[in-house]
Parts: sequence; structure tokens; C-alpha cells
Amino acid sequence: MTERVAAGTWVEIYRVVLAANERAPQLPEDTRQVPLEMRVKGWLVKAAELNGDAEIKTPAGRQLRGTLVEINPAYRHGFGSPIPELTPIGNEVRALLRTKGWFT
Repeated sequence: MTERVAAGTWVEIYRVVLAANERAPQLPEDTRQVPLEMRVKGWLVKAAELNGDAEIKTPAGRQLRGTLVEINPAYRHGFGSPIPELTPIGNEVRALLRTKGWFT
């Protein structure tokens, strides 16, 4: 039995935007060989089943359709490890701005 997800739930949908054979010919060969895929997070417009067709409304107000692939998805991106030389810059800039009277 598949899980039914209530309208208004934060979810992620997936859709193939272009199949590999529909990709532009000027793309690099390795890029042309795979489909262009879309993953978007938003709120379910109406109840849907996990792995079934779903419609969402994004934070920007767009309404999109795709396959419901995740419930309450997390943001998994990152910016890598901190760079030691850059970590003191924030305090240095604030101190400089304070001396100019631009920051309190």
C-alpha cells in the first residue's frame, strides 16, 4: 500500500524535462546522453500518493506537476569545509565599519 500525503504538506517532486534524445545538439556528448531532470520542493495542492502524480505550489507561487518522491525533504547542499584564512574576516570587516561609523 502506498502512503497518502495530505494537501499542504511540504514535499519534493521529480520530473524529466527533456529526454536524452531531445537535448540540444551543441551540448557536450556526456551531457546529451542523459535526460534533463527537475526536482522541486513545494506544498501539495491536493492529497497525493507517494511515487504518484502530484501538483505543488512552490515558495515563489509557481504550480508544477511531477512524481511525488519525498515528504518533508531536507536541503542537503553545503558550501564545503570552512577556509581557515577566511574565518576572521567577518569580525575584521565589522571592526573596520565601526571605525567609519557605518556599523554599530
